[in-house]
Amino acid sequence: MNSRKITENILSVSTATLLITGIAVFGFGCNSKGRQKINGAGGSFPAPLYQSWCFDYSQDISHPKVNYQSVGSSAGISQIKAGTVDFAGTDAPLSEEDCEKSGLEQFHMVSGAVVPTVNLPSLAQSTFTLDGDTLADIYLGKIERWNDTRIAALNPGLTLPDLKITVVHRGDGSGTTHIFTTYLSSVSEAWKKDIGIGTLVKWPCGIAGQKNPGVCNNVSRIKGAIGYTEYTFALEAKLQIAFLAVDGKTVKPDEAAWPILGKTYILTRKDTPADKMSAMADFFSWCKQYGGDTARRLHYIPVSK
Repeated sequence: MNSRKITENILSVSTATLLITGIAVFGFGCNSKGRQKINGAGGSFPAPLYQSWCFDYSQDISHPKVNYQSVGSSAGISQIKAGTVDFAGTDAPLSEEDCEKSGLEQFHMVSGAVVPTVNLPSLAQSTFTLDGDTLADIYLGKIERWNDTRIAALNPGLTLPDLKITVVHRGDGSGTTHIFTTYLSSVSEAWKKDIGIGTLVKWPCGIAGQKNPGVCNNVSRIKGAIGYTEYTFALEAKLQIAFLAVDGKTVKPDEAAWPILGKTYILTRKDTPADKMSAMADFFSWCKQYGGDTARRLHYIPVSK
């Protein structure tokens, strides 16, 4: 055998040895199961936090790989009921009866603020204030221009633009809408009577956006627009936030007195296999034990350990 043939044989054997070693040490190959995967989907309201938690948790290769898709609360509920995801996020809690009927467990994961956002370039550097009743009447279509006397009375010293108000609301089933309409129903008898609370409501006026980013995009591009969104989305989109007058005082969304707060919940299936359920329990326990700083940095209120 010539020296070239001997060298080829040695290389062939060495390559095979490396491949076998790789399979044994790293779990390569067709029979390896790899890391366990946990898939979640649901509300866009908590999505920045859940996705951050999923990323941080999944960096440890001893942990399962966890994913969360922002599809809206209603879509998340549909998916967990259908069993196409391992867990769902919703800002509109299911009733005990619905959970029992659907074979679901539900628990509070985190809380956060919903804020009204406006596109008023002439007032971008000013503190702009609304109150609950005025905000409700804007969404009812009763207040149509930004220089309305009721808005002016809440903002003495500001020159308000003679500009049409474009109302932006959610077009999909939304836990953020549930939180927002719960607030409007608490401050406006007209809203409570005519529209009420829901993830989907019959809006009297305005244009729709899909999920929190869709609302933010519409507000950002339309001069004179007003929308509502989870606080972190407003900050990331650099939108102007309308503060709220509460009991004669102007409050901001980072204050304890902010009135538009909502809880967001996790839904899991009771028939989840034991190994998957144990893995999810470990993930949620990790979030509560180690995720508080991330929650506060993203302007959510974490649940205590």
